[in-house]
Amino acid sequence: MREHKEDIIKILLSAVILIFGVVASKMGWFNEAVRLIIFAAAYIIAGFEVLKESIENILKGEIFDENFLMSIASIGAFIIGQHAEAVFVMLFFGVGELFEHIAVDKSRKSIEALTEIRPDTARLVTENGEIMLEAEKVNIGDIISVNPGEIIPLDGIVADGASSLDTSAVTGESVPTDTSIGDRVYSGCINLSGVIRIRVTEAFSNSTASKILDMVENSNKKKANTERFITRFSRVYTPIVVILALVLGVIPSLITKQYSVWIYRALMFLVVSCPCALVVSVPLTYFAGIGGAAKKGILIKGGDSLEAMANTNTVVFDKTGTLTKGDFSVVAVHPQKIDEHALLGIAAAAEYHSNHPISVSLKAAYGKLPENLEIGNVKEIAGQGVETQIGSKTVLVGNDKLMAANGVDFRDCHHLGTIVHIAVDGEYFGHIVISDTIKPQSKSAVSTLKKAGMKTVMLTGDSERKALNTAMEISIDEYHARLLPEDKVDILEKMLNNGGKVAFVGDGINDAPVLARADVGVAMGALGSDAAIEAADIVLMDDNPERIVTAIDISKKTSLIAKMNIYFSIGIKVFVLLLSALGLCNMWTASFADVGVLVLAVLNSIRAAK
Repeated sequence: MREHKEDIIKILLSAVILIFGVVASKMGWFNEAVRLIIFAAAYIIAGFEVLKESIENILKGEIFDENFLMSIASIGAFIIGQHAEAVFVMLFFGVGELFEHIAVDKSRKSIEALTEIRPDTARLVTENGEIMLEAEKVNIGDIISVNPGEIIPLDGIVADGASSLDTSAVTGESVPTDTSIGDRVYSGCINLSGVIRIRVTEAFSNSTASKILDMVENSNKKKANTERFITRFSRVYTPIVVILALVLGVIPSLITKQYSVWIYRALMFLVVSCPCALVVSVPLTYFAGIGGAAKKGILIKGGDSLEAMANTNTVVFDKTGTLTKGDFSVVAVHPQKIDEHALLGIAAAAEYHSNHPISVSLKAAYGKLPENLEIGNVKEIAGQGVETQIGSKTVLVGNDKLMAANGVDFRDCHHLGTIVHIAVDGEYFGHIVISDTIKPQSKSAVSTLKKAGMKTVMLTGDSERKALNTAMEISIDEYHARLLPEDKVDILEKMLNNGGKVAFVGDGINDAPVLARADVGVAMGALGSDAAIEAADIVLMDDNPERIVTAIDISKKTSLIAKMNIYFSIGIKVFVLLLSALGLCNMWTASFADVGVLVLAVLNSIRAAK
């Protein structure tokens, strides 16, 4: 409130002088000239800025705005002798403006608070020790050090140390994430425990925190259809009500000769007709909604994207990396001669020197191998697997082609996924099933969307069998398998032609064409992904499918609040305009109808930030 201290003092001072003037008039204190000076002083204190801005806008050719309406109405009231009402119009309008500024500042501060996720300095590690340096001067490949309690200033890979990170400012996820050597980390995350050293992989201007700030700061440039309608509406509406006020003040006056009565009604008409509640509250609602979403790790590029998301009735998902984790893991171990752990150990040892995703998953499932293990004569056979010597035994690890080529009698498996067979000295030891696993939140996300009346679809390049299995497990409405990127676009085109809004949710790396073509492109788990941020309308900063539900929920609530403000503001104004035209209200009521509606609409708007 400190930044509004001057405005508050002006309002209070004007209010005190107004009350004194009203009491003086009632009690007969002073003569008419002195009382006029008292009301004039209260009027100038309350309305100086409005009058000044109105004159400046007129000189610029911008005549019909709320400042013009309030100036004409209050000056007219003063001229016809309604001094107290004239002051009250300006005073109450000032109160409404104060509420508007406070609300806008509150929403802006929630956005500006995001700037705290991007430190301006970094602790650079050099041969002579650590030095503090401007973050934008740190080069890719440099090593920086981050102590507990500090914010990571630049994207990179942990080169030394281990810690726990608070990623909530970036992803909206409240649960800390453990990180160690080799893990990728992002600017904006808070280091909670140990000291870590990070090898920088992105320049300051291209860091995750910078991308977030750039998107949020530029989001107000893309207006929703509702916002654009209100702008067009006010340009047409304001001149019309000024003409109607002139007609109301002139024609009945000429007929009835009651000039003061009809001019007073016309002035009330002008006060009530001021469109500031609409002009202020609707953009404020979208601004607040985008800011509130950003705090939850959901970056919305503009009001148009938010509004489109609110009207979505079909949500289309990519499979790999979106509904599934996108990495391989062991889902079943079927030994034949030995126990499960021993079978995993043989497979992990045979794949020890390989960085293939299947090899990595086998080693991760087993854990640390014995240091004295003798592994030699490793021979990778393209499209089949690996043959290696472990101690004195020859080990085969691979698919059925490898087994068949070496005359091993192997067993097939009913599980979906990649089947890795293991044979030792020509004897079959069993097999391991490796598969891309479904994210734990996928089923609940799909279920929530379906309960909300939305159709859910999955598009994937995987086989029919794998796609069917995933679709059945998460209860998705419809799926399409064995698709190339262009096939996905073709299917999406057909959905768009059927009417309704279609959102596509993908990992943002290989789905750019579909993300760009959908009514709303949603990139999920897009930390550090330039392709995602460029192609998508909405960016979810982590890989939780339930974030799409949150994004839709925020969009719907924000759009609902905007519509509530429109219907409420227009409804009240039309009602009081009729009353003012019929002489059934006074200037005090007209002021309450205008500024009261503004205050209520603004208070309603800032709910979107929550």
